[in-house]
Amino acid sequence: MSFWSIDQVAAVDGELAAIIKNEMMRQRTTLQLIASENFTSPAVLAATASVLTNKYAEGYPSKRYYGGNAIIDEAEDLAKRRVCQLFGAEHANVQPHSGASANLAVYMALVNPGDTILAMSLDQGGHLTHGSPVSITGKIYKFVHYGVSPYSSDGSGERIDLDQLRDLAKRENPKLIVAGTTAYTRIIDPMPFREIADEVGAKLLFDVAHPAGLIAGGVHPNPVGVADVVTFTTHKTLRGPRGGTILTGEGLAKAIDSAVFPGLQGGPLEHVIAAKAVAFFEAMQPGFKVYAQKAVENAKALAASLADQGFRLVSNGTDNHQVLIDLRTFDQDLTGKAAQDSLDRAGITCNRNQIPNDPRPPFITSGLRLGTPAETTAGMGTAEMGLIASLITKVLRHCGDETIEKEVLYEVRELCKNFDPYPTVSA
Repeated sequence: MSFWSIDQVAAVDGELAAIIKNEMMRQRTTLQLIASENFTSPAVLAATASVLTNKYAEGYPSKRYYGGNAIIDEAEDLAKRRVCQLFGAEHANVQPHSGASANLAVYMALVNPGDTILAMSLDQGGHLTHGSPVSITGKIYKFVHYGVSPYSSDGSGERIDLDQLRDLAKRENPKLIVAGTTAYTRIIDPMPFREIADEVGAKLLFDVAHPAGLIAGGVHPNPVGVADVVTFTTHKTLRGPRGGTILTGEGLAKAIDSAVFPGLQGGPLEHVIAAKAVAFFEAMQPGFKVYAQKAVENAKALAASLADQGFRLVSNGTDNHQVLIDLRTFDQDLTGKAAQDSLDRAGITCNRNQIPNDPRPPFITSGLRLGTPAETTAGMGTAEMGLIASLITKVLRHCGDETIEKEVLYEVRELCKNFDPYPTVSA
């Protein structure tokens, strides 16, 4: 019996056990199309629930502030070696609890409060920690934001505007340039960012939270060695536990490590770090490259099928694991919030998302973001993506119709019967 067996929870806390069982059932019987989610392996789950959670390990391997860490040091060193090998990095910090804390640590290490940082705007596809006014990052540092090129009827628009980026960099003279997005469907070449950073004497941070698994799988370019620092989360396309990681060269290693601890965090979550080590090992296996390629193929198939149904695709398609759709051409009055809620009741989990220059506020939005990492892990392919697109269309043509939602929920459950993400796990 594994450490995380539901039976062990049920023996102590039946109320919580019931909640966990219900969530397991939800994940098994509905479609998970949130681009930032995935199904970890049972091995990752087991490591996360291991006895390593019992150990306090403030500090770093061989430099702890508590005794009894010799074995814990082995686990953390293993995770660091594996991720460096996976991405070709000189140094890794695997202690960040999240991508947000990883990014904040890099800012602390490389710039001073009030310094100028150039990053992508949240409403153009960037992330909260890229200087949004509601984030602590936007309160401590002076962020200047770039975005994407205007919509073009020929499909060439809504790409990162490198001309705008260069002009802003020359005008604002930032200490740091941040590359990386959270709602952007195209490959990002790190070289133009490096060239612009060098032109103005700035450091370059590349946040690859979303495409990290695609990079590890060899289907997207690797920014390690191009950017000064690379950050990512381990729970999206990399298919690991929830957490963050920072990669850098030896020259910045001390500054980065000091910013993580003692700068931002205390004792690391060594059970999660062990689970990261498992995920890094799994990403080194030949099958992971196949998975990464299939995640992209599935996203392209889903995008094409949705376009056939009348949805406008932001940037006219996708090169990665996610699809961003503009609902207004499908139904001018349909909001992202209404669409998300109706699809959720129909067993299709996704998230509303702003599109570039969205006239609606962030809580409402005019767009939806759909992702393929989780259902690709569950074994679905391009044929299933076509079916999923038709189910999404069926719901949204009658958004809020309870009869249609129930019909689609039944169809979704029938589909999911053939793609159980945890066939060997009882819960």
